[in-house]
Amino acid sequence: MLARIYRPSRNAMQSGKAKSREWLLVYEPEEQKRVEPLMGYTSSGDMRSQVRLSFKTKEEAVEYAERNDIPYRIEEPHIAQGRPKIAYSDNFKYDRRQPWTH
Repeated sequence: MLARIYRPSRNAMQSGKAKSREWLLVYEPEEQKRVEPLMGYTSSGDMRSQVRLSFKTKEEAVEYAERNDIPYRIEEPHIAQGRPKIAYSDNFKYDRRQPWTH
Protein backbone atom coordinates (compact mmCIF):
# COMPACT_ATOMS: atom_id res chain seq x y z
CA MET A 1 0.00 0.00 0.00
CA LEU A 2 2.82 2.36 -0.88
CA ALA A 3 1.77 5.78 -2.15
CA ARG A 4 3.63 8.07 -4.54
CA ILE A 5 3.64 11.82 -3.95
CA TYR A 6 4.68 13.72 -7.05
CA ARG A 7 4.01 16.76 -9.18
CA PRO A 8 2.93 15.77 -12.71
CA SER A 9 4.80 17.12 -15.70
CA ARG A 10 3.10 19.31 -18.25
CA ASN A 11 1.35 17.86 -21.24
CA ALA A 12 3.80 17.30 -24.09
CA MET A 13 1.21 18.33 -26.66
CA GLN A 14 0.70 21.81 -25.21
CA SER A 15 2.95 24.60 -24.04
CA GLY A 16 0.81 25.51 -21.01
CA LYS A 17 1.46 24.38 -17.46
CA ALA A 18 -2.14 23.70 -16.39
CA LYS A 19 -2.60 20.84 -13.90
CA SER A 20 1.14 20.66 -13.26
CA ARG A 21 1.28 22.95 -10.24
CA GLU A 22 -0.52 20.64 -7.82
CA TRP A 23 0.92 17.64 -5.99
CA LEU A 24 -0.73 14.23 -6.35
CA LEU A 25 -0.93 11.27 -3.99
CA VAL A 26 -1.44 8.06 -5.98
CA TYR A 27 -1.27 4.50 -4.68
CA GLU A 28 1.12 2.05 -6.32
CA PRO A 29 -0.69 -0.97 -7.80
CA GLU A 30 -0.76 -3.99 -5.50
CA GLU A 31 -1.63 -6.49 -8.20
CA GLN A 32 -0.97 -6.71 -11.89
CA LYS A 33 -3.66 -5.72 -14.39
CA ARG A 34 -5.07 -8.53 -16.49
CA VAL A 35 -6.97 -8.81 -19.76
CA GLU A 36 -10.48 -10.23 -19.54
CA PRO A 37 -10.76 -13.22 -21.86
CA LEU A 38 -14.37 -12.58 -22.93
CA MET A 39 -14.37 -8.89 -23.90
CA GLY A 40 -10.68 -8.05 -23.90
CA TYR A 41 -11.00 -5.29 -21.29
CA THR A 42 -8.08 -4.52 -18.99
CA SER A 43 -9.14 -4.98 -15.37
CA SER A 44 -7.78 -5.17 -11.87
CA GLY A 45 -9.14 -6.02 -8.45
CA ASP A 46 -7.10 -3.26 -6.84
CA MET A 47 -9.55 -0.53 -5.81
CA ARG A 48 -6.87 1.83 -4.53
CA SER A 49 -5.59 2.33 -8.07
CA GLN A 50 -8.64 4.55 -8.67
CA VAL A 51 -7.75 6.95 -5.84
CA ARG A 52 -5.98 10.13 -6.93
CA LEU A 53 -5.77 12.91 -4.34
CA SER A 54 -4.50 16.38 -5.21
CA PHE A 55 -2.90 18.89 -2.84
CA LYS A 56 -1.65 22.45 -3.26
CA THR A 57 1.73 21.79 -1.63
CA LYS A 58 4.01 18.83 -1.00
CA GLU A 59 3.81 19.45 2.74
CA GLU A 60 0.02 19.02 2.70
CA ALA A 61 0.34 15.68 0.90
CA VAL A 62 3.01 14.44 3.33
CA GLU A 63 0.93 15.56 6.30
CA TYR A 64 -2.12 13.69 4.95
CA ALA A 65 -0.11 10.51 4.40
CA GLU A 66 1.42 10.64 7.90
CA ARG A 67 -1.92 11.43 9.54
CA ASN A 68 -3.51 8.37 7.89
CA ASP A 69 -0.46 6.07 8.38
CA ILE A 70 0.13 5.68 4.64
CA PRO A 71 3.71 4.77 3.67
CA TYR A 72 4.79 7.14 0.93
CA ARG A 73 7.60 7.94 -1.48
CA ILE A 74 8.26 11.48 -2.69
CA GLU A 75 9.35 12.10 -6.28
CA GLU A 76 10.82 15.55 -6.75
CA PRO A 77 9.86 17.32 -9.99
CA HIS A 78 12.37 17.84 -12.75
CA ILE A 79 12.90 21.56 -13.30
CA ALA A 80 13.42 22.36 -16.97
CA GLN A 81 16.35 24.60 -17.80
CA GLY A 82 15.35 27.56 -19.93
CA ARG A 83 17.41 28.52 -22.94
CA PRO A 84 18.22 32.16 -23.61
CA LYS A 85 15.98 33.83 -26.15
CA ILE A 86 17.81 34.76 -29.32
CA ALA A 87 16.41 37.26 -31.76
CA TYR A 88 16.17 36.26 -35.40
CA SER A 89 18.27 39.26 -36.38
CA ASP A 90 21.17 37.90 -34.32
CA ASN A 91 21.69 35.31 -37.06
CA PHE A 92 22.87 38.09 -39.39
CA LYS A 93 25.06 40.15 -37.03
CA TYR A 94 28.34 41.42 -38.36
CA ASP A 95 30.28 40.40 -35.21
CA ARG A 96 29.00 36.82 -34.84
CA ARG A 97 31.15 34.35 -32.94
CA GLN A 98 30.76 31.74 -35.64
CA PRO A 99 30.93 32.58 -39.34
CA TRP A 100 27.66 32.60 -41.18
CA THR A 101 27.96 30.49 -44.29
CA HIS A 102 25.71 28.81 -46.78
